[in-house]
Amino acid sequence: MQATASAHHHHLFSPFTAPSSSRCLSRTLQIGGRRRSPSSSVVRMSLRDDGPALAVVGVTGAVGQEFLRVLSDRDFPYRSIRMLASHRSAGRSIPFEGRDYVVEELRPESFDGVDIALFSAGGSISMEMGPAAVERGAIVVDNSSAFRMDPEVPLVIPEVNPDAMAHIRLKGRSNGALIANPNCSTIICLMAATPLHRHAKVVRMVVSTYQAASGAGAAAMEELELQTREVLDGKQPTCKIFKQQYAFNLFSHNASVLSNGYNEEEMKMVKETRKIWNDMDIKVTATCIRVPVMRAHAESVNLQFEKPLDEDTARQILNGAPGVVVIDDRTSNLFPTPLEVSNKDDVAVGRIRQDLSQDGNFGLDIFVCGDQIRKGAALNAIQIAEKLL
Repeated sequence: MQATASAHHHHLFSPFTAPSSSRCLSRTLQIGGRRRSPSSSVVRMSLRDDGPALAVVGVTGAVGQEFLRVLSDRDFPYRSIRMLASHRSAGRSIPFEGRDYVVEELRPESFDGVDIALFSAGGSISMEMGPAAVERGAIVVDNSSAFRMDPEVPLVIPEVNPDAMAHIRLKGRSNGALIANPNCSTIICLMAATPLHRHAKVVRMVVSTYQAASGAGAAAMEELELQTREVLDGKQPTCKIFKQQYAFNLFSHNASVLSNGYNEEEMKMVKETRKIWNDMDIKVTATCIRVPVMRAHAESVNLQFEKPLDEDTARQILNGAPGVVVIDDRTSNLFPTPLEVSNKDDVAVGRIRQDLSQDGNFGLDIFVCGDQIRKGAALNAIQIAEKLL
């Protein structure tokens, strides 16, 4: 079976850029990608008088920095942009599209005159400052878990359920609004599962995740790199972000474990899938594992369908799905890897095969990889913002 790879937009900007361990595959995945820095001296057309006024909350964090890269990569229009962060980061200078911006301390009045506010500063900050921004007329796209399960707040993956936010637009608005970005693991999973769900209706989904350091923030990424050096040098690893050695190890996701035995990360996948698919009857179970990978998640997904769906039809469906690239070469044993999808926009899907434990064509197994910082966070949020224009 030949590998199938269809790419849309891929970008390579990060201090943790993946090396081209597979030259042919890397060339395929980079088709159409523009490579430039947010601090490029090229005059940008995205700064224009008729664009919205933007604010980036948590701009010094891993996702905040990725917001800037994606805004620049996608030529997102704006007439002004405010760089907002905590008191500790206030006063820092951040270059963006040929200009230097001073980071301002986040306050309620920071949102005066702001049209769209991109939040990635943690749930407690979102709970406090999100409503303050909305009160001042801003549309908040929030990357935390603070509002995801609020029935009044749309939880949106633009390729999956754009209709959930159809009532919110910049033009003609009289009030602010909140839109929630789903959890990174949910986004990556549903980008692959939804096209199949539309065709044959998923009735049960079993997910095992292999989650990168980036999901715990820039400090966790730095600690993984530090620990790796320490272990290779025969030193005791520094364990500040996680309670145990991360380098050359894996462990159950560090989210709190609930009374039902699931951790919070696993329950996010259960609850968010039901809300996004608008199906409270869908059966979902998940096991989430932290693995020593820098910035891209991998997920093993088992799907049980109401209607039969064979693997060839599934492969055709996924080949035509927006934001998805199929890498499924059995002959060469070539399938998605976190390294190959790092710093890229599309979610990669492979290992597409019939579930032999189910009779007929009512089950499939797939393997999914996606960049946690990009499609799992920043890109998805900015795609939401694009739909507001």
